[in-house]
Amino acid sequence: MKVSCIQLSTGENFKVNSRKTINLILKSIKKGADLIITPEATSIISDDKKKLFNKCFSMENDPFLKEVSTISKKFKKWIIIGSTFIKEKNNLRNRSIVFNPKGKVEKFYDKISMFDVKLKNGEFYQESKQFKAGKKLQLVNLPWGKLGLTICYDLRFPEIFRALSKKGAIFISVPSAFTKYTGQKHWFSLLKARAIENFCFIFAPNQTGRNTKKRITYGNSTIISPDGKILKLIKSKEGIILANINTKEPTLLRKSIPSLQKNFFV
Repeated sequence: MKVSCIQLSTGENFKVNSRKTINLILKSIKKGADLIITPEATSIISDDKKKLFNKCFSMENDPFLKEVSTISKKFKKWIIIGSTFIKEKNNLRNRSIVFNPKGKVEKFYDKISMFDVKLKNGEFYQESKQFKAGKKLQLVNLPWGKLGLTICYDLRFPEIFRALSKKGAIFISVPSAFTKYTGQKHWFSLLKARAIENFCFIFAPNQTGRNTKKRITYGNSTIISPDGKILKLIKSKEGIILANINTKEPTLLRKSIPSLQKNFFV
């Protein structure tokens, strides 16, 4: 199994972002990727709630998603749009969407954990005022094993990752738009912890650079093994990383150290 994670510097121009992402998806396919994952907020990032809502689409009418569907069917690939913003009546959803090799939506996940924070450097975010939170964990049955779906801020909640692993996930995707400020402090520590705690592969494509006047993201998209080893890393530029995955590794580690079998405080 070969996995590709795409690193983007998404801005407010939906068409520019979509074209750039499609080109990197096609580049991943050319290099032999079986599974391709993009970051959070793949098609647009904006500080303006009204502008964001006006530039988003329903899942059925999104032109970017239609193009991704066509590509996944043509090349028979699994493609995960790490997240895009979906219009639902008067609400927006921060949604991770999985396309199967037939070009159909296999599964989608709405971000549960809203990034409502006030950072020491003065940055302030309140996603709960922009998005309607999801309520349900989601797993995808890939040909190589089960993959759990998360988005960005979910990374700070180990119970989400433990629940997905207990349900059989051996891979977990963490598409993100992790800020530079928090990323420098916590990105790698959290990703490695979630991998080691659950003996699962972590696929973490991130946004990078200045996305808006107010938002700078950390980059450092990475693929991490079940024992916490960084397999691939791209630092600050846009592009892709690819890694060959030994799908037997999570099972072997879980047999060696059976910590997932314990149920404390339940």
